[in-house]
Amino acid sequence: MQNRPPPLVSVIVPTFNREDGIRRTLDGLSRQQLRNGSFETIVVSDGSTDGTNEYLTSESTPLPIVAIVQENSGPAAARNRGIEAARGELVVFLDDDVLPAVGLLQAHVDAHERADGRLVTIGPMLNPTDVELGRLVAWEQRMLYKQYDAMTSGELETSSRQFYTGNAAIARQHLVELGGFDESLRRAEDVELAYRLDDHGLNFEFLTEAISYHYASRSYRSWRANAYLYGRNDVLFGRDRDQDWMLPLIGHQFRSRHRLVRILTPIIVPRPALHRPFEKLGRGVSSFAGRLGLERVEQAILSVVYNLAYYEGVCDEVGGAAELAALLDERSDWVT
Repeated sequence: MQNRPPPLVSVIVPTFNREDGIRRTLDGLSRQQLRNGSFETIVVSDGSTDGTNEYLTSESTPLPIVAIVQENSGPAAARNRGIEAARGELVVFLDDDVLPAVGLLQAHVDAHERADGRLVTIGPMLNPTDVELGRLVAWEQRMLYKQYDAMTSGELETSSRQFYTGNAAIARQHLVELGGFDESLRRAEDVELAYRLDDHGLNFEFLTEAISYHYASRSYRSWRANAYLYGRNDVLFGRDRDQDWMLPLIGHQFRSRHRLVRILTPIIVPRPALHRPFEKLGRGVSSFAGRLGLERVEQAILSVVYNLAYYEGVCDEVGGAAELAALLDERSDWVT
């Protein structure tokens, strides 16, 4: 046993209170095979209390795993624990709400073997065919599919902006050299790492054949909170993390948003008293449109709600309405 060579791939899956999800993910991993090597599976339970820990340390898992249990410290800390334990040259990150299709690991390996070692690969997280997605997840998946289509057609160059750790692979040496994930971040820790990987000189490639299926679920509160935190983090990264291009990009993207977003942002965002009423209105109208079968209307309203929550986060991080107007290159009188 001690003379066995190290695995070629280390799969790292952080998990928190998703016993059903991690069972599904491990079932998909049990069907993976590599032509010229082996892989190990490292699951880091980040303070789970739902039976996950007992399952991971039992003999019921469908393949051998390295189970690590830690106090709840966030996904960045969980992935870093996995990196520390990893023995493979290539690290594949999966989320605990994805089912890896047969061939996912081999697709990542093939791409890295073709490259010069300075590569980050990203695989799609597709809609599962055996469950109906909730409306918030359906909206998220629609946004992902737009990016997938644009990257596949060449309309959009794959870059750090498309990176996510739900289905991605990186050589372990780069993760070690960069110090892993920033554990001070509880959201967008993968985005922040992607920017450092880009600065480190790595290239990004989208692999249509590295398929996973996304069994996600979202509450309205967490969905909207994510948008707000992404807004704050985009400013934080641009201002404090040496990503000088980020702040101008926020303004550029705002000017390309739907006209309704551009109209409502100066009305809603600078006035905190309007945030909650508008959120309730948007939630109710989108839900009503969904019940009527008006999917496109429902999705459009959700996009407006999400964008306004994002700009609320931007506004709070830059310091107020006047600063937001300056960042977005809008007239100063829009906040009066």
